[in-house]
Amino acid sequence: MTDEHSDILLKALQPQDLEAVIAIDMAGTGISRRGYFEKRLTAAVEQPQDYVFVGLFVGAKLAGFAFAKLVSGAFGQSEATASLDSIGVDPAHGLQGFGHKLLEKVETVLRNKGVTTLTSQVEWARQSLVGFMAHQGFALAPRVVLSRATSEIALELEDLEEDDEADYSSPGRDARNALSHDRVPVRSMSDKDLARIVSIDTANTGQNRSDYYARKQHENLHQSGVQVSLVGELDGLPVGFIMARVDFGEFGRTGAEAVMDTIAVDPGFQGQRIGHVLMAKLMANLAILQVDTVRTEVAWDDIRLNWFFSATGFRPAQQVALTKSL
Repeated sequence: MTDEHSDILLKALQPQDLEAVIAIDMAGTGISRRGYFEKRLTAAVEQPQDYVFVGLFVGAKLAGFAFAKLVSGAFGQSEATASLDSIGVDPAHGLQGFGHKLLEKVETVLRNKGVTTLTSQVEWARQSLVGFMAHQGFALAPRVVLSRATSEIALELEDLEEDDEADYSSPGRDARNALSHDRVPVRSMSDKDLARIVSIDTANTGQNRSDYYARKQHENLHQSGVQVSLVGELDGLPVGFIMARVDFGEFGRTGAEAVMDTIAVDPGFQGQRIGHVLMAKLMANLAILQVDTVRTEVAWDDIRLNWFFSATGFRPAQQVALTKSL
């Protein structure tokens, strides 16, 4: 695609563009997010159907970039959705409309992929970026961004009276105290868990989101800086899971932060603190890895899920969720 100026070209980025992308990003952030861009660019090349990585070239030199990924099904969404994770322009080319050109190209590619909604997150204090996004047609999404420190979650399991011990053995509530000492075994998620994850989600939502979970599991297990997704089991059967990843650089962040995409419990085992156990284990693991915070996103009117996050220590983050209809 050639702009009206013959020396400007918009095209997909390639591995050889990595160093230029990092340099442009460093000029804007002051730090190197090499690991983040290495993983994202590799993923975009290997799975082009799931990613959009666009570069704006002036002559042969990269002057700006934008990165988006398909996230249909994220945080309970059902429509075809993509997330704008990163956009940057070389300061030497400021005020020339390059950011607009990049975003326009990203949106065109996404429409061709059948995407109807583009989302993003922005630090509310970055007024210039907030203003740019508003000018490009983004609006506040009906969702809130939540975060918490990776401090210990007090499960209060040790304080439960024996008669109050939750039955983790089966939804039929037989063998009431069978797991009063072992609680819910939690292990790292693996590729083999996909079918059961989809089954649990379908039981909760009534939708088959297998494509979303296949994409998200691959990202969390094979593209994340650290593998932290977990599965809770009873007698070898997964009854709950939590999907999370450690990303150094998503949405322009510079610190060590984990992103929690999904948490779900088999309906037959809900109300038995399995979600709390999974969340507590995630926080403990992240603290050991010296990850400072965890971030997630939830619909503002999902009362049940907001209550759960509040009960496990989440509070409103300093980011705003944005959305744009394509």
